[in-house]
Amino acid sequence: MSRVPRSTPLIVLALAAALAGCGDKDGGIAGGAPASTATTVERTRVEVVSSQSSARGEDFDAHTIYERDAPGVVTILSITGTGSAASDSEAEGSGFVLDARGEIVTNAHVVTTGTGSAVRKVDQVYVRFQDGNRVSAKIVGVDPDADVALLKVDPGGLTLRPLVLGRDADVRVGSPVAAIGSPFGEEQSLSVGVVSATDRTISSLTRFSIVGAIQTDAAINHGNSGGPLVDAAGRVLGINSQIRSQTGDGTGVGFAVPVDLVRRSVDDLRADGKVDYAYLGLSTTPLYPQLASFLDLPVRRGVLVVDITKNGPAARGGLRSGASTTTFQSEQVPRGADVITAVGGRAITRSEDLTRVLTRYKPGQTVSIAIIRDGKRQTLSVTLTSRPAADSP
Repeated sequence: MSRVPRSTPLIVLALAAALAGCGDKDGGIAGGAPASTATTVERTRVEVVSSQSSARGEDFDAHTIYERDAPGVVTILSITGTGSAASDSEAEGSGFVLDARGEIVTNAHVVTTGTGSAVRKVDQVYVRFQDGNRVSAKIVGVDPDADVALLKVDPGGLTLRPLVLGRDADVRVGSPVAAIGSPFGEEQSLSVGVVSATDRTISSLTRFSIVGAIQTDAAINHGNSGGPLVDAAGRVLGINSQIRSQTGDGTGVGFAVPVDLVRRSVDDLRADGKVDYAYLGLSTTPLYPQLASFLDLPVRRGVLVVDITKNGPAARGGLRSGASTTTFQSEQVPRGADVITAVGGRAITRSEDLTRVLTRYKPGQTVSIAIIRDGKRQTLSVTLTSRPAADSP
C-alpha cells in the first residue's frame, strides 16, 4: 500500500512572512454493565493526580511533571482520503486528554486541511495513548479562528489521565514551563524552558489573529502542535501551536494558544460544534503619548479608528474613521478619527485589547464603546454581529 510520506503539523511563522505550515487516585469505573457470564464489561480507568507543586514554579521538577502529565498527552494521526490510495496523506500531531468522557483537545490545523474558507476536516482521526492503545476519534468541532479542535474517543477499556486547564492569570514571564508532544514523530517527548513573553499576536487559520498568545523558549517543533504547555503544578497554560523560524525548525521562539481562549472555544464546540465570535467591523492603530500630542488629543492612550467596514456594526453604531491622513514618525495616521478608550467598561490601550474584549461577547449583544470625538467624550451603543466568512474583507 502506497502512502504519501507522513508529515507533522505545526504552523511555522517565517521571520519575513507567515508560511502557515478527579477524586481518589486510580479513579472509578464508568461505562460498564454488571458482569455476568454472557456480558463483556469494558471499563475506563481514570487517573487523577493532584499536584503539590508551587503555583509560581519554585518546585519545578521536569521529571515529576513528565511522570505525572505525560500519560495524559496523546499522539494524533490524521488521514485525508480513504487510507488506502496513493493520493492519501497522513499527518501527526499531539493533543491531551481533557476529561473522563474521552474528550481530547488539539489544534484545529492538526485535524483539518486548508485555510480561510477552504478549511476542511480530515477524513479519519486516530488517537494513540502512552500505553500503546490506539483508537479512532470523532471530530466534535473545530475553531479555525482560535486554532482549537475538540475530539471525542470512546473511553471504554482505556486508562485516561485528564490534564487540568489553568488560567491566563497563572501565566508569568520567566516562569518555567514544559511542552510535551510528538516532535518529528518522536512520541512522548519533553522539552522545558520559560515563558518568554505574553500577549503575543499570532496567525490563525483565518484572517483574524489570535491575541494573548504565550511565547516560550521550550523547544517546539513539527508534531508538537496540539500538545500542552504546562506549568510546575501541571496546569495547561496553552496549546503549543506555532514556531518562528527561518529554517522551519524550532529556534527558541514558540507560541501557544492561551488557555482562556482554549476554554471558551472548547465550551462552544462541545455545545454547538462551532464557535461564533462577535464582530465589530473596524481596524485600528494604537494611540501613544507622542502621537496624542501631535494630534492634540485630550487622552494619551487608546486606539484610533483607521477604517470601518461598510454597513458593519461599527458603521451602523455611528463610529467614525478619520476624514484625512497625516504623517507622523514616517507612518500614515488618521486625522479626526474617533479614539476608542473603553469597551464595556474595560480600558483599551492597544488593538489587541479590543480583540480580546470582544471575545467576551456573543453575536447579537450590544456593547457600550467609550470614545473621544472632536475632543469630547461620548459613549456609543453598538450591536455586534458574527464574524463574516473567513475570506471576506
